[in-house]
Amino acid sequence: MKRRAFITLIGGAAAWPLAARAQQAALPVIGYLSVTFAHEQPHWLAAFRQGLSEVGYVEGQNVSIEYRWAEGRYDQLPGLAADLVRRQVHVIAVSASNPAALAAKAATSTIPIVFAVGDDPVKLGLVASLAHPGGNATVVNFLVAELASKRFGLMQELVPGAARVAVLVNPANTTAAEAALKHLEETARATGLLVQVLNAGTLGQINEAFASLTRERADALLVAPDAFFTTRRVQFAILAARHAIPAIYGNRDFVEAGGLMSYGTDVAGSHHIVGGYTGRILKGAKPADLPVVQSTKFELVVNLQTARALGIGVPSMLLASADEVIE
Repeated sequence: MKRRAFITLIGGAAAWPLAARAQQAALPVIGYLSVTFAHEQPHWLAAFRQGLSEVGYVEGQNVSIEYRWAEGRYDQLPGLAADLVRRQVHVIAVSASNPAALAAKAATSTIPIVFAVGDDPVKLGLVASLAHPGGNATVVNFLVAELASKRFGLMQELVPGAARVAVLVNPANTTAAEAALKHLEETARATGLLVQVLNAGTLGQINEAFASLTRERADALLVAPDAFFTTRRVQFAILAARHAIPAIYGNRDFVEAGGLMSYGTDVAGSHHIVGGYTGRILKGAKPADLPVVQSTKFELVVNLQTARALGIGVPSMLLASADEVIE
């Protein structure tokens, strides 16, 4: 082989990695912001990717995703959101968290954002209205606060003799905590039950809260929906069993981890919609023109094995109304 031809071949081969990198850099980039750990809620992430794929985007093929995980630390969210803005992502998708949504909203008024939040997005200041979000953001609302009274009623069915009920909230998730307490206090006044409010924002504080439940002799526990709490769902199941207290949660992840009962929105379904909206924005849709989607699917899940361990007889009507019973 002639020397010149050999050099030409070497040069062409060297250009391939450069071309591949250039192609990768040309892909649209999604910023994905989550309060949880990278390994948490893989089904939520799978639902998000499925929503994306249905609009024509597959990670690694024609879209790239930059992940930012707060790992349960709410104070990290503003910095992570700002980092995505500096990265100049094309759109930011926010996973099931009011604080994460507010952090992303505060970080940019130009990059499109798709949120999943549990409270009224208009009151949170994320959008102008449900039908016409306006601005650079749109929302999937999975109605956390509105279901608090329903959970209270289910708890009364499960533990009809309860006189003192504890409610556990995360003070770092201010809006969710306030909304949950407002609905619960209204219901408690109507029923005459005593409500004890407990705060926890760390692993140690969750342990302390359960110790307090035992001292105060609470008859049941309502755990307010919170992304950090979801990351500690195994801890909740263990502590509830250890302290022999019936607890009801906001999503099925707790029950699948050994918790007693949950009632809430299909959160994975909400992430599916977030993925679809994100893909539509990449194709040119404006967030201001994409109306807020409110969840319509709610599920009651009961862990019958946990109920037996706690010595609780689940009423037959409650079992019949359950969407899933874990034996």
